[in-house]
Amino acid sequence: MVTCSHCLSEIEKILSGAHNAIVLDPHIHNKNSEYKKGEILFSEGGIPRGVFYIHSGLIKIIKSGNEGKEQIIEIAKTGDLVGFRAMLSDKTYNVDGVMLEDTSVCYIQKSDFMQEINLNEQLRNTVIRVLSKELQDRADLLTTMAQKTVRQRSALALILLDDIYKGNPINLSRDDLANYVGTATETVIRLLREFKKDGLVGIQGRKITILEMNRLIEISKLI
Repeated sequence: MVTCSHCLSEIEKILSGAHNAIVLDPHIHNKNSEYKKGEILFSEGGIPRGVFYIHSGLIKIIKSGNEGKEQIIEIAKTGDLVGFRAMLSDKTYNVDGVMLEDTSVCYIQKSDFMQEINLNEQLRNTVIRVLSKELQDRADLLTTMAQKTVRQRSALALILLDDIYKGNPINLSRDDLANYVGTATETVIRLLREFKKDGLVGIQGRKITILEMNRLIEISKLI
């Protein structure tokens, strides 16, 4: 099991951009927990009581529409912080966090994290900078996705997922992939067949392996 002292060290790197060290109080109360695939980390309407650091695994951040249709707006991976935006806003969660696979998570209480922010000016300024950048990046991605066809969005989704899975086979259900792309499951299945036929991807069961990244980039019109 990864120690929570390691967790605090990694959070320092994330919030400092991995360059200028931010010293967090080593006495901050934190706890490491193991979750199974499908378990819920937090739910829409819940009250944020802390921040989560992912030691290992994947968490899907989802928003449900009026008819119950899920939209995956983010897939958080090893090394990511989860839930601190909602915690800092002092509002309830407006999304759900669900385990995509068995995941190890370190939890730091809100009171401890907020006290550290209030006492540590460097940390406070860095958090503001990180939140501002994430907001801009999210706006750019949403704008980009909205202007693409389903085929282009599917190619872009595979490119992003390949980065999340670090070049390993993408192990995602077709329903989750469709919710990530923002289309029907049947459409994703059809497009995957086309990509496989064209030699862009390899498929074994639910696992997808990228074979021709450059061609996927061309289809997504990233260049």
